Amino acid sequence: MAKSTRVNTKTPKKRAPVTGDLVGVRIQPEMAKELDDWRRQQEDLPGRPEAIRRLVEIGLKAKK
Repeated sequence: MAKSTRVNTKTPKKRAPVTGDLVGVRIQPEMAKELDDWRRQQEDLPGRPEAIRRLVEIGLKAKK
C-alpha cells in the first residue's frame, strides 16, 4: 500500500518586522460595544487592536 501524502497549503502567519511594547487592556462590556460600534463605522473595519491604536492616536492628537 502506498503512503498517502498530505500537502500543507496554509501559509504560516508572519510577525510584523517591527514590534512595539505589548500592552494588555481589559475593557468592560459596554466599552467593548462602543469600540465595536466605532470600528464598524470605519471603511476598512479594523480589528479591535487596530481600532484601539487609532483611537489612542486620535486622543493624543486632540490633546495638543
